[in-house]
Amino acid sequence: MQPRRLLLIRHAKAAGGPVDRERPLTADGVRQAAALGAWLEHAGLVPDRVLVSPARRAVQTWEQVGAALSTGVQPIGDARIHDNTVDALLAAIRETPEDALSVAVVGHNPSIGELAGVLDDGRGDPVARRGVESGVPAAGVAVFDLAVPFAAVAPGVATLRNFRVPGD
Repeated sequence: MQPRRLLLIRHAKAAGGPVDRERPLTADGVRQAAALGAWLEHAGLVPDRVLVSPARRAVQTWEQVGAALSTGVQPIGDARIHDNTVDALLAAIRETPEDALSVAVVGHNPSIGELAGVLDDGRGDPVARRGVESGVPAAGVAVFDLAVPFAAVAPGVATLRNFRVPGD
């Protein structure tokens, strides 16, 4: 089996608003997301499948990230990501087709941070682990290598390779 990669991305900095789902990115959030896209491109971490929360801030985050990438991967909106639970994220990830080698999930805390914490098998980069443990800030990304198909993703089966926050 070819190795697979999972990128867990928290949406960039968002403005407040009366309706959570409609909160837009701030100007700083737009810059963060663009910087994240540039970093993903430079690091060779361009996903071939992207699952995005339907919340405006998550959609806008991927629009900015995607604009910086050399390939035009089209995001797939998935309401389960906005449910903001580890179980909902795992359910969405497990439906990934077998031919996908790299999946990005653009979502929200606490579920992005919680999933990043429980997926890690403890054999990855200790600096990245400390970053995840301190909390996934806006536009943060945790990069995992998987030795199992996406259908088998579960706690403790992924190796944390990198953790990045644009501008760090």
